[in-house]
Amino acid sequence: MEPPAAAWGLLSVAGTEVRAGRREPCVLSLGRRSGRYGIVIHSQEKENSDPDYIPINSRFKCVQEAEETLLIDIATNTGCKVRIQGDETAERLFEIPDEERCLGFLSEVQSIQEAHLKASLPEPKDSASWHQVEKNLPGLSQASSSGTLGFEDDFSALSLEEKRNMQNHQTGSRREPPPPPVPQNRQFHREKEGTSRDQPKVTNTMRKMFLPSTQSGQREGLIKHVLAKKEKAYVNLYNFRFFVGTWNVNGQSPDSSLEPWLVCDTEPPDFYCIGFQELDLSTEAFFYFDSAKEQEWLAAVEKSLHPQAKYKKVQMVRLVGMMLLIFAKKDQLSNIREIMTESVGTGIMGKMGNKGGVAVRFVFHNTTFCIVNSHLAAHVEDFERRNQDYKDICARMSFVTPDDSLPQLNIMKHDVVIWLGDLNYRLCLPDASEVKALISKKELQKLLTYDQLNIQRTQKKAFADFTEGEIKFIPTYKYDSKTDRWDSSGKCRVPAWCDRILWRGGNINQLRYCSHMDLKTSDHKPVSALFRIGVKVVDEQKYRKLFEDIVRIMDRMENDFLPSLELSGREFEFENVKFRQLQKQKFQITNNGQVTCHFSFIPKLNDSHYCKPWLRAEPCEGYLEPDESMDISLDVYVSKDSVTLLNSGEDKIEDILVLHLDRGKDYFLTISGTYLPSCFGTSLEALCRMRRPIREVPVTKLIDLGEDSFLEKEKSVLQMGSLDSEEASGMPLQVPKEIWLLVDHLFKHACHQEDLFQTPGMQEELEQIIDCLDTSIPETIPGSNHSVAEALLIFLEALPEPVICYELYQRCLDWSHNSRLCRQVIFQLPRCHRSVFRYLMSFLRELLRYSEDNNVSVAMIAALFSSLLLRPPPNLMAKQTQQDRQRAINFLYSFLLAGDEE
Repeated sequence: MEPPAAAWGLLSVAGTEVRAGRREPCVLSLGRRSGRYGIVIHSQEKENSDPDYIPINSRFKCVQEAEETLLIDIATNTGCKVRIQGDETAERLFEIPDEERCLGFLSEVQSIQEAHLKASLPEPKDSASWHQVEKNLPGLSQASSSGTLGFEDDFSALSLEEKRNMQNHQTGSRREPPPPPVPQNRQFHREKEGTSRDQPKVTNTMRKMFLPSTQSGQREGLIKHVLAKKEKAYVNLYNFRFFVGTWNVNGQSPDSSLEPWLVCDTEPPDFYCIGFQELDLSTEAFFYFDSAKEQEWLAAVEKSLHPQAKYKKVQMVRLVGMMLLIFAKKDQLSNIREIMTESVGTGIMGKMGNKGGVAVRFVFHNTTFCIVNSHLAAHVEDFERRNQDYKDICARMSFVTPDDSLPQLNIMKHDVVIWLGDLNYRLCLPDASEVKALISKKELQKLLTYDQLNIQRTQKKAFADFTEGEIKFIPTYKYDSKTDRWDSSGKCRVPAWCDRILWRGGNINQLRYCSHMDLKTSDHKPVSALFRIGVKVVDEQKYRKLFEDIVRIMDRMENDFLPSLELSGREFEFENVKFRQLQKQKFQITNNGQVTCHFSFIPKLNDSHYCKPWLRAEPCEGYLEPDESMDISLDVYVSKDSVTLLNSGEDKIEDILVLHLDRGKDYFLTISGTYLPSCFGTSLEALCRMRRPIREVPVTKLIDLGEDSFLEKEKSVLQMGSLDSEEASGMPLQVPKEIWLLVDHLFKHACHQEDLFQTPGMQEELEQIIDCLDTSIPETIPGSNHSVAEALLIFLEALPEPVICYELYQRCLDWSHNSRLCRQVIFQLPRCHRSVFRYLMSFLRELLRYSEDNNVSVAMIAALFSSLLLRPPPNLMAKQTQQDRQRAINFLYSFLLAGDEE
């Protein structure tokens, strides 16, 4: 029996469908096919395609999602969120702005479903063909809601809200438990499932979890979270042997077998973790080109693995001279999953790969591993730079899951972390002969009290929560290559334990830690350690029982309780925010409900990200048990990507964060603050018109200068006039005073500085230099030469329009083969851009005159500065090829070698 015709007064509602964070306009209508009703979804973005049809039958679900708003004053009619799921379709989320019409529509849908259940009509198999949609868009009647549909527990198989926000997950402490085990010789099927007395009863809810599914919902996430918390109940520890080795090979090729290093134990290890540093010292490798040394050393390793076992390469990762290889016994490969790699450059500007780290993370059985190979800053006195490199790698190394179904993982969020490499920590003893005498007397423990790494660990400045085995071998650096003789060069380096292996985590026993003096290829000796590690292996029977118990408890709890949070604060103010200076504020959230809850920061309407680019919440999602609390850090950091809009006043330190609680409320956090403008990220045209420091220029004037800078650029292109006739005090400066101050300082003090533009500056000094340029016109620039050099590079990188304008980028590449044409391009630049380019080239040519002292080469300077002065437009950045980068380098070559005389 069908409902009376009078019941169909409201047949369509307009709204949007939420799919993966996007909102697509659509219309929901009641359709009819062969006398039976369904929901018809018209997508307004796909006008020519057939509408989707979801039949209303016994398995159809249509639910209005309860939602509360806090802190934001909005109209009473807030709209509705509706979730619809059909017999053979995934759950879909719709937002209907008109709440009254939505409630009326839902009421009629509910009436149809009730009538269907009473009539018990046979359901046709073909739901793809339908005849007619009753269209009644004009003059929709205002039906009153005869009852609000509530949230149904069994309708949480897929959370589109969570799916929408997965793109925003950055870090999290959660680790996935293993997938639910499927009994051997038995497969689950949606349509047919064999039942047996010796098999546990499987409910529909459980079946959703056991079956492979692309739908990741709130409920599944909660179950995985509880399983991970109770891991000890279903895992057993089994021991496996891990060989870990590190060697700085000083750019050499292998010249002998590596077996003395890799096969020094009678029993073959289950895993090899082998790290190299300085694999290739060529300029090409320094700037991310391919290296033939990679294959040479890989082949040498493969030939020298333990002969009593068969191994397969699990993963390899390389950044310039750092390479990490992971091998495992072939019979263990099936137990390894979720393999990911990452690399972080800590060289100059925080990205050049001459120093930094590479890592491989993976899950072996149910234990997560992260293996890090690093090469930290050199020179005896630079232990603080090494500490900074370590902190940078820890902060910036994060692993992104391929399917975005999990938050990013950092190094420390693993059960086992092994950190190896040339850490470059030296001895605080300047006299090499004294050190060598103590070594000959075998007084190693006395020497180790002067070891910088031990001192920094004791002071908790670096590697504070790592463990290192007892060192009983002599220092591994520095030797004359091909010998066992200490460094006999003019520098006569003090011996040091540069090459180290450390670890953190539980169930780890180091069986051996030694160097290998037989290998003489490099000025370093290789080091190795053998570990016995207890790995968590899942007991499938215990896991299944716990899984079933959790599902039953969750069924009961979800029906009785809704999640709830308490926040310690909701308004946050950040004062005097500066470029590249981090500010943090913390608040606490507490689960004051009676069920485990999942929280996440979600994008606001029409936004793709949950916050502005200068803001981050850490963690941005997670789980809380009842009565459990968690600190959330709000980090404000203005980088080159956000500084220009803040400088110009187009953006402000203002934002609203939406903290979403699955099946619960949305909490709104207000972020406000003041920003102090910086010359970094300001256009060359605007800076050339500022004779005072930028902080002394009124904000309104800054906005005017920003608007005028484009006009200034256009005028200067047309004028092409000589700058020598500049007389009037009101005329723009030839180059910004900030560039002149930095370059002039380097010209006067740094031409003979060793490794200039190759050694990173100190963060504290960089902050001082930026503040100094923003607030004054100093007689001297603070900080070391390396910090001033990096400040110049950061300045050039932050320019909203590079020195060689985007519009001339392609022309520069096309003409890079001809030095005469290259000079023609420079003459086409706007006046201040042309002046800055010529000023920088004159300085760099002068710098190259002292290359024997400063180790600066034409190839290195051309590669480094081409990436800053000749940047591709933002829309072409991802499409830049290796050939494009080489042509950009070639473009600069002619100016560095021959000048730019016209």
